[in-house]
Amino acid sequence: MDIENWMLLVPLLLGWLLDKCLGDPLWLPHPVVGYGRLIAWGERHLNKGRRRKLKGGVMAVTLIAATFAAVWLLCRLLSSTSAVVRILFDTVLVFYCLAGTTLIREVREVFHALDRSTEEGRRQVARIVGRDTSELSPQEVRTAALETLAENLSDGVIAPLMWLVVGGVPAMMAYKMVNTLDSMIGYRTERYRDFGCVAARIDDVANYIPARLTALLMVLVAGRPRLLSFVARNGRRHASPNSGYPEAALAGILDCRFGGPHYYFGQLFPKPYIGENERPLTTADMRRAVGINLRAESLAIALSVIIYCL
Repeated sequence: MDIENWMLLVPLLLGWLLDKCLGDPLWLPHPVVGYGRLIAWGERHLNKGRRRKLKGGVMAVTLIAATFAAVWLLCRLLSSTSAVVRILFDTVLVFYCLAGTTLIREVREVFHALDRSTEEGRRQVARIVGRDTSELSPQEVRTAALETLAENLSDGVIAPLMWLVVGGVPAMMAYKMVNTLDSMIGYRTERYRDFGCVAARIDDVANYIPARLTALLMVLVAGRPRLLSFVARNGRRHASPNSGYPEAALAGILDCRFGGPHYYFGQLFPKPYIGENERPLTTADMRRAVGINLRAESLAIALSVIIYCL
């Protein structure tokens, strides 16, 4: 293995271990918070008047390109210093980009909160989903949490890893900007339909391979390769061209049903169901889903290491 691959492999492993140990502690400043402030500022000033689609598209492309360029430039400047400084810098950014541990903690807390009361469960799940949660039933709260767990495995772990392997830390950080743009303005509501449509399409492209790779990893670690036909059939039922695939994988593994209509910003969005077995979800299902996530994440890390070692 040459020195350049070592410079990529060490931050990958160290950043992953940091995520396993710390998650996203509230006391630590996070670049995604800065991304969010930039997006909110741009949306507030640009999402009005005419040509909203053009203005939203220009903002999205500019922020993504600027993120890649800024991180690439910093990496180049640090390469002229010591290798240790560059490795530490890359490690911190890898740590920031991986979001597996915190989401698992949040999903566990949703189920624990729901054991105490439905209202507490609704408040807890509102921390991790974009839909309105005030009227959700206990079953819908559990469903929302597990759907988000499956989606986050793709958006928060597999996709960042793939873009790290493809384009290094600059591509990984640019992907996080793509994902943040979509989570803030990529909705088909009246306010964001035009302004956020370009951001949403970029996110669709960036997540096309990771979403399907995530589903594949999930069925493999579950020892259920025959579920791939179920995933292929049900993954297309989601409103998103990507999110349905990891959701379908988890629905197949748990033999349950996800999807259905949801409210976003007070507006009802009809969504098809993924899976057929409308059965009650339990804490045991959550534990099994968490185990699938952790094993799929470990397999993705192992595959990344193998790629760097080739």
